[in-house]
Amino acid sequence: MDCCSQPGLMPIEQAKSILRDSTELKTQIQTVSLEDALNRVLAEDIVSPINIPPFDNSAMDGYAICAEQMPNNNTLPLSHKVFAGDTQKIALEPGHCVRIMTGAPLPPGCDAVEMQENTEASEGEEQEITFKQPINKGKNVRLKGEDVKQGQVVIPANTRLNSSHIGLLATLGINTIAVQSLLKVALFSSGDELVQPGKPLKHGQIYDSNRFAIRALLAKLPVEIIDLGVIADDKQLVTDAFVKADKMADIVICSGGVSVGEADYTKLVLDEIGDINFWKLAIKPGKPFAFGQLPNSYFIGLPGNPVSAYVTFYKLAMLVISKACGWAYDEPLQVQAISLQDFKKSPGRTDYQRGLASINQSGQLQVSSTGAQGSAIFTSLTQANCFVVLEQDRGRVSAGEMVTLEMFAEPIL
Repeated sequence: MDCCSQPGLMPIEQAKSILRDSTELKTQIQTVSLEDALNRVLAEDIVSPINIPPFDNSAMDGYAICAEQMPNNNTLPLSHKVFAGDTQKIALEPGHCVRIMTGAPLPPGCDAVEMQENTEASEGEEQEITFKQPINKGKNVRLKGEDVKQGQVVIPANTRLNSSHIGLLATLGINTIAVQSLLKVALFSSGDELVQPGKPLKHGQIYDSNRFAIRALLAKLPVEIIDLGVIADDKQLVTDAFVKADKMADIVICSGGVSVGEADYTKLVLDEIGDINFWKLAIKPGKPFAFGQLPNSYFIGLPGNPVSAYVTFYKLAMLVISKACGWAYDEPLQVQAISLQDFKKSPGRTDYQRGLASINQSGQLQVSSTGAQGSAIFTSLTQANCFVVLEQDRGRVSAGEMVTLEMFAEPIL
């Protein structure tokens, strides 16, 4: 009996545990410039070489003073002006104030800044500034090292760098970073019925949507994509594709061919040239998801139905990719919401139905279905912003019940 025909289905949590435990780092360390660091995975901690800010500075356009020298009439003569980028370090004259701009270094002797809106300047050459509000030491002052201290770990290793990380690295003056090399991922679709988009369809044919959807997801990740196109349902061609992909890539992803039809050769080929860890899961959509090892790479078999392929990539393949490229990947956050309608569900498999979440007038999170939930109905995904995660042992959900939502996160967004 084929494993896909057996009555037992592996729970998704067990499958996720196997994926994490079976996957090892497949990349090497390289150095890239700051301009090329976006989305790359850090190979080592980033330790700040400087304090941020590097000096005490003003948080406002206004006037810097020594708070304890404020006279009873709250009026001080103006000494000089300091602008952002000023390097002169002219000290405060006792009993005076200094005109200062946002980001300018605080003159020696000053310990507070009042915004100009809370002051009044006299006319004439020798200006005097009247302060209309009490000023305490430290007001509107950004202290040296307030944000980051020299020697502090600011970004830990295994972090995938986003735009805010790039901004922080630039703030620290860092222009080269040690990162993991790009993971090589080979991708192909399997099936005689598949046609490249843009070409006319014959009777019985469909367009190869899975490869383009999965490639779009991969394009957002720290990987190098090797697209091998569509492989026909021929055992030798499928074998050749796997052998070629295994030599070129760290991970091989095949869409389709992982079911139990007479023309599905993937399992047969893998039994000959590799090892299969598991083949069928208690999830919907996506039961025929496969994971295994080839001589030099990991194998991920995605189902042929479009939504099944998309969901299993997001929920399962991401764990393999992130572990193999050294990324400390956090799975998407799950929250509770009120169901606005019934959701069809039978016990036995964890179901990832597509939903549209919103906030009601009471500020509560609620969710509705995007419609028909068939594994070939891709519009259920394009109209959604979340998955409604219905637990394996749960049955039909009635309107008003609480359900678990998983808001779409990267790489879907």
